[in-house]
Amino acid sequence: MSTIDLALQYPIFGPEISCPHCRQPIAALTLTDTYLCPRHGAFEADPNTGELKHLQSGRYWRQWNDEWYRQHTHPDGIRFEIHEALDRLYTQGYRATRVIIAQRYQELISGYLERSTPWQGQKQTDNSLLLKLYGLPVEFGPDPKEEPCWEVINFTLEKEPGVPMRYPYFKLFE
Repeated sequence: MSTIDLALQYPIFGPEISCPHCRQPIAALTLTDTYLCPRHGAFEADPNTGELKHLQSGRYWRQWNDEWYRQHTHPDGIRFEIHEALDRLYTQGYRATRVIIAQRYQELISGYLERSTPWQGQKQTDNSLLLKLYGLPVEFGPDPKEEPCWEVINFTLEKEPGVPMRYPYFKLFE
């Protein structure tokens, strides 16, 4: 009698993953490429691309260091994600000093970046124009061939302790 390899009964990410939306553990459906979240529905794993697709919305995620990163196809998605991260920093007592965005989004988001002349001592990019988003300097990440994480992650925020002097990206709701 031969033994059955249990790993072959599950999708590529194994018997359980965390839901990209709510981060709760969700189980794989055996003999399929699908994971099922009780709150967010079905996610299909693509063994060829390593992506996870939310079947209801069509959104894609990729994983880096056990964390899911949504892969954006529209500029509003990446802008909203950055805005949320800035708000989280603020609530944790930090201020952002710079946004570094993955190169793969450069064309997608370029129309939404503010362009200004750099102050003395500031790093110059794009023919002496300083690129900004939500009032913060923007740079684009390194080549993913040099740093493979940039094939998956969307952006990072450089931060320092303290409340921003001018907080252009925080909206107060009354």
